[in-house]
Amino acid sequence: MTFALSTASRARLATVHPALREVVERAITLTTVDFVVVQGNRTRDEQMRLYGQGRTAQQCRAEGVPEAYAQPGRARVTWTLNSNHIGGRAVDLAPYVDGGIEWDNSGRLGLWPRIAEAMRAAADDLNVPIVWGGDWKSTPDRPHFELARGWDRPDFSNVVSNVRSTEPFA
Repeated sequence: MTFALSTASRARLATVHPALREVVERAITLTTVDFVVVQGNRTRDEQMRLYGQGRTAQQCRAEGVPEAYAQPGRARVTWTLNSNHIGGRAVDLAPYVDGGIEWDNSGRLGLWPRIAEAMRAAADDLNVPIVWGGDWKSTPDRPHFELARGWDRPDFSNVVSNVRSTEPFA
């Protein structure tokens, strides 16, 4: 079965580096698991707000994040203020199954490796080196794919638009 990116996914994808966009667009034609783009480019403020999740006001203040962004009762969703999402060099994808996102947090459904396989095949086809956050040992981040550090194509951060889609993930 062949899948296609939704309008909302395309809007989010429009905010990332053109090479990464090409990889995702190719991967959706190769994958055996439908997926959606849940995050593309982030502003620094968006990254600080995400950083505040799972941290106290004191922890935020120590990193230069406004105390108002602290949400100690929530789960941490990021470990850095210097995400490759800032500047459009990363994208988060999620499996889309039976009309909704299937986070498969336990990994028991095996959806994430299948998406990663399609992303790696697409990256190889296009000669674009990528890194999958699911391979990270200390803090795996299964939805996350980024351009490999040191890759020699020009940075896209000075021209990336900050398109936001209010469309549902479908």
